[in-house]
Amino acid sequence: MTLTGGTRIKIAQIGIGHNHASERMNTLRKLDDVFEVVGVVEDDPRWRAERGHLEAYAGLRWLTEEELLRIPGLQAVAVETDGHELVPTALRCVRAGLHVHLDKPGGESLPLFRELLDEAAARGLTVQLGYMYRSNPAVEFCFKAVREGWLGEIFEVHAVMSRYDGDEYRKWLSGFRGGAFYIFGCHMIDLVVRMLGRPDRILPLSRRTRPETDNLIDSGFAVFEYPKAIATIRTSVIEVEGYSRRHLVVCGDRGTIEIRPLEPPQLRLALDEPRHGYEAGYQDVELPQTGGRYDAQMYEFAAIVRGELDNPYPLEHEWLVQESLLRACGYPVDEPSETTETTETSAVGGSGLGEATR
Repeated sequence: MTLTGGTRIKIAQIGIGHNHASERMNTLRKLDDVFEVVGVVEDDPRWRAERGHLEAYAGLRWLTEEELLRIPGLQAVAVETDGHELVPTALRCVRAGLHVHLDKPGGESLPLFRELLDEAAARGLTVQLGYMYRSNPAVEFCFKAVREGWLGEIFEVHAVMSRYDGDEYRKWLSGFRGGAFYIFGCHMIDLVVRMLGRPDRILPLSRRTRPETDNLIDSGFAVFEYPKAIATIRTSVIEVEGYSRRHLVVCGDRGTIEIRPLEPPQLRLALDEPRHGYEAGYQDVELPQTGGRYDAQMYEFAAIVRGELDNPYPLEHEWLVQESLLRACGYPVDEPSETTETTETSAVGGSGLGEATR
């Protein structure tokens, strides 16, 4: 997606502690045809010392949060704080009348996340979560194929989101009850929910592989049950070259899509018979060239803020992803309330990406 014309959106960033923060700022500054970056906030001296010197922030005005929220004409904020502060910060921004790009995941408190989304809905504001694979061309191809029934009835989804991390990052991850799955599994849950909607049941199964060293749940696994499909999601931070093996496989009774690796994406398509210009059997699919990892998502955010696009990932979807994530991590979550029943329609195409998925 590209945008032309129109007044640039005044945007600022709060926090530089998130691991995606500098890349997000680089993207906002690069897309200067649609964004005017007016400043950045970081109150934690640790993050200012460790990351404040990065090129992404060179020449920007450092502000307090109070100063930033008083900037005339400010329309949006990218919230890139360290993980524990993401949702409270976003809630303050929404209450100040600002659209929010919120990096993931959406916090360990489901009631607080619900409060954020309800505030945004009441004020007509968007909250876009920073799930980076949404604009991945291989994932977009997969969504289209599922939505249009190329693969037939979906019966299996396999997703892996792993890497290898050392002691310092393990220590940080251990600050979250859900461990590695909480931080990384959310990306895959976002895709599964997009395709299949709300699962009937989620079965979490996670492990500490180094209990003699730390308390980190470093190997996570969850099963999502649907009426006619089973999705499995696995993540760990102990897999050698795990980043290269990140993948998404979607199997239907008429075809299969395998995306591996996810970045840079490579996609193979298998069909039971020739369809939509593709032959029967397995074949590599040529994907369009893209810009940076976050370019398409931030262009989309700009179009939503301008009122030129209905958010393809509405607040109900964000709620279902976060609720599903906490269940998959084993957090205590009450049964869905009436306020969340609308998430049944959060998957593309109503009850899913197409009738073939349910």
